[in-house]
Amino acid sequence: MRLKIAHTTTYQYDQPVAYALQRVRLRPASSVMQEVLDWSLAVEGGKVETGYSDHYGNLVDLICADEGTRALSIRVEGTVETHDRAGILGRVYGRAPLWHFQRATALTEAGPQISGIAHSVDKALPQLDRLHALSAAILDAVAYTPDETHPETTAEEAVAHGHGVCQDHANIFIAAARYLGFPVRYVSGYLQMDDRIDQDASHAWAEAHVDDLGWVGFDVSNGISPDERYVRLATGRDAHDAAPVSGLRMGPGDESLIVSLQVQQ
Repeated sequence: MRLKIAHTTTYQYDQPVAYALQRVRLRPASSVMQEVLDWSLAVEGGKVETGYSDHYGNLVDLICADEGTRALSIRVEGTVETHDRAGILGRVYGRAPLWHFQRATALTEAGPQISGIAHSVDKALPQLDRLHALSAAILDAVAYTPDETHPETTAEEAVAHGHGVCQDHANIFIAAARYLGFPVRYVSGYLQMDDRIDQDASHAWAEAHVDDLGWVGFDVSNGISPDERYVRLATGRDAHDAAPVSGLRMGPGDESLIVSLQVQQ
């Protein structure tokens, strides 16, 4: 499937900015799941200082806002040819070892709520079946509900609340699967929704390492493994590591965020 993507992130500041630096993970990389045919990044109100590949293999741009600006806009657009591999990325490894993805983070610490979900899955099932069963158990326990959580909500808090979005589902799956002994990582990216072109936000899911297959994706929110409608952007131990945009700002005043995203064939 050939997907066309246009994604604009705009920060508006109510006072001139003294200094702002954004770490941007908005360049997809080609893999067995996708081929990047063309891609561009444009900035208004700032400039790209440098670009690099981080320790997870993510393509990263560092963008510095112009001094005194009151708006910083980052726009990416391009075309990606995707392939349905039933969520199987395979044995693709980078600089981060597998054991690194078995370590809990502040967002993915497994408490009694998550350990309870993990224990509810039949231990006798083969690895792949156990992970699919875990995904289904999480969706049963935590309904997809927008605006009930925030970026700093931990996996354990989201389970206790019983509501969340794709970020929460991915973090919960990561915490529970790590509790069961699997190396697991967070994936940020795009999903073409069947009924719309304009999307509310980018998407997120998880990948677990299965002995015979390598990395396999699980989208808890939609109850499937990623197919040709998905485009991978970045990976990491949790939502913070793989956030499409993260950074810092110095100076008084508040900021607002406006996101425009279209994904279409």
